[in-house]
Amino acid sequence: MAITFYTEDIELPKIDQQKITEWIKTVAQSYGKRTGEISYIFCSDEKIIDVNRQYLKHDYYTDIITFDYTNGSKISGDIFISLDTVKSNSEIFQTSYEQELLRTIIHGILHLCGINDKGPGEREIMEKNEDKALAILNK
Repeated sequence: MAITFYTEDIELPKIDQQKITEWIKTVAQSYGKRTGEISYIFCSDEKIIDVNRQYLKHDYYTDIITFDYTNGSKISGDIFISLDTVKSNSEIFQTSYEQELLRTIIHGILHLCGINDKGPGEREIMEKNEDKALAILNK
């Protein structure tokens, strides 16, 4: 069971992979889940829109796409993160790039844990859970 970090057409962000991996496991455990195979694929806007069009039939840029392969309480998935959009979002939300990247990284895990953000009121629930997870990392 591994959490791996890859890049496609972009440089790997400077993150402490061991610390992030432990954080992800801790967050998953707080939802009664354990981690299986989780792959992060950091990419550009061009790659993420290709993935969005090809697999989801969506024609727009996004910061993250999570493919969920969870089986029971073992979360698994492929998580694509556009570093271009993370950077843009950090400017829009007036937060640091690192903070926005961490929020996006954990956002995918929260999806794998069963938290959604598309329906009425779900975005606020997701944001509260992101904040709770970020507080765990910043302890």
